[in-house]
Parts: sequence; C-alpha cells; structure tokens
Amino acid sequence: MGYDVILFDLDGTITDSKPGIVNSILYALKSFDMYEENLDKLDAFIGPPLTMSFKEFYGFNDDKAMLAVTKYREYYKDKGIYENTLYDGIAFTIETLYNNSKKLILATSKPTVFAKEVLKNHCIDQYFESINGSNLDGTRVDKTEVIEYTLRNIKSIDKNKIIMVGDRKYDVMGAKKHHIDSVGVLYGYGSLDEITASAPTYIVKSPEELLSILSK
Repeated sequence: MGYDVILFDLDGTITDSKPGIVNSILYALKSFDMYEENLDKLDAFIGPPLTMSFKEFYGFNDDKAMLAVTKYREYYKDKGIYENTLYDGIAFTIETLYNNSKKLILATSKPTVFAKEVLKNHCIDQYFESINGSNLDGTRVDKTEVIEYTLRNIKSIDKNKIIMVGDRKYDVMGAKKHHIDSVGVLYGYGSLDEITASAPTYIVKSPEELLSILSK
C-alpha cells in the first residue's frame, strides 16, 4: 500500500540527539546537586515528555519536575539544540520522498520552536509541509496528542494513506490510537524488544530500508 502523508518523529528518527539531551539533563540535575554517572540511563528520556521522565527516574514531584524542565531548557536553547547530527542516509530519504510528491510532516514531543530550529540548522526544514510539536507551557507533550493535532490539520486524506515513523513505542502507540499505520526504526533509541512489543506495521533497521517502504 502506498502512503501519501508521512509523519516523522525527530529525536532518534531523524537526528541522533543524545549529546544535547544528555548534557541538558545533566545541567538540570546539577541545579538540584545531583549527578548521573550512568549516562546510558538517560536514553530513556529521549521520546517521552521530560516531566514524566524526571518523575519516573528521579522521583520528582510535579513542581520539581517542571522546574527541572525549565533548567533543562536553559542549556538546551543555547547549546543542546545544536548538539545533534543527522543519521546517515536520512537526509537523502527525506529529500527523495519529498521529490516523489510525498507530504512530509514532523510530529514530535519536542517543543515546536526547538524542532523548527533543529530542522533549519540541518537545512531540511523546506521538505516538511508543517512542523508540529509540543508547547512550551507543557501542553500537547504526549505523542498521541501531537498526532491528534496533526491529523486535525490534514484535510481530505484517507487514514489508510497516512503513516507514522518513529523509534519509540510512544510513536507506535500514538499511531494505533488514531488508526494509522506505523514504522518502528531500530537505529534510534528504542530497543528491539520495545519496538517489537509495540507491534508497528513495519520495522526497519536503516533509513535506506525506510525509503524502500515509503517510496512505493
């Protein structure tokens, strides 16, 4: 089945964003006189809402988690936002899909203002019809909400022609909630077990394999 509209996650799907995110988390934790020695533990922060992760992994209450996010953004907005790289082959995949008249839309839990800057910095923002993320006030952070917002703004498109691409279970679960197909990518931050258990429509190991599915 061919797809006309492709929703892309950002962190772990288009960009390897771990350095900027980890450094921002460490900066936030430092403000509470905390330090995380196991940096691999922080991979779990990539994908879900930050407040949820600070509460889950460090036992922060709502107010402390919100303060942690504020501190996180102090570092991220000036430095962390640029500490990321494109995955090998993803720029070619995106450009090729665009040239094949696919409608590309970003659907990320990252704040929209930051997502726009990341794509612009990598000179791929022009391939996306719209860039949809969360709000700085903490609303629309759940991937299901982001997808819902995105779909509301797509006019006259059969859901069978729309697919979500992401590296975490949240992308797949959000897609299922709104009855659209999904691709789980294994080159990002979600483990094979996580992606397999979430049961996406397709599983791919590389941007090249992703292109072979989406270019049909």
